[in-house]
Amino acid sequence: MAGPIFDGIRACVFDAYGTLFDVHSAAARCRPELGDKADRLSETWRLKQLQYTWLRSLMRAHADFQQVTGDALDFAMATVGLDDPALRRRLMELYLQLDAYPEVPGMLRRLKQAGMTTAILSNGEPAMLAAAVHSAGIEASLDHVLSIEDVGIYKPDPRVYRLAVDRTGVPADAVCFMSSNGWDAHGAAHFGFRVVWVNRFGQPDEGLPGRPDARMADLSGLPALLGIG
Repeated sequence: MAGPIFDGIRACVFDAYGTLFDVHSAAARCRPELGDKADRLSETWRLKQLQYTWLRSLMRAHADFQQVTGDALDFAMATVGLDDPALRRRLMELYLQLDAYPEVPGMLRRLKQAGMTTAILSNGEPAMLAAAVHSAGIEASLDHVLSIEDVGIYKPDPRVYRLAVDRTGVPADAVCFMSSNGWDAHGAAHFGFRVVWVNRFGQPDEGLPGRPDARMADLSGLPALLGIG
């Protein structure tokens, strides 16, 4: 049964990158070419990708997630001493086909079968998100795929979370939001969503406003948390 915090949930809204899709799967597929640089490149790529979204928001110098991802990859490749345009192109192509985490397709189907509204709310640019959703085969399990491009600023700006309320027609206190990023989970909780932090990477708590209502290591237990059999 759902606990009181999750009573009355009508919509499940998911972050995409790191939550539904494995952001490290692109570099993993290029491990033969990257060798012992693969993990460092992937970790640096992801860190810089996030940093550039926050910094561009503060600078009021917005660029879409495709450009941010490419800029972050350039930094990561320079960090590990790689100058290989063909490999760069391959990594960017693979970012459009990231692996979904194993539990994701079945979990989304269960939510839809139970009548839950489902959505992605992501920093991703619309074409990137469409490609990732198609590659994972989860289109039929999603009612909405929402991009920050509609408001022109990155998470955790409250205008991004408001987008989910406006597009689903579900009030914030009836939305359950899931993210693997602690800062995103706090931002969504501060906005007023009920929040599950999907702490896939065993990170410590963030010292930020807002507090996730629940924590999970992956999304397999979400239907049960919401009282969905």
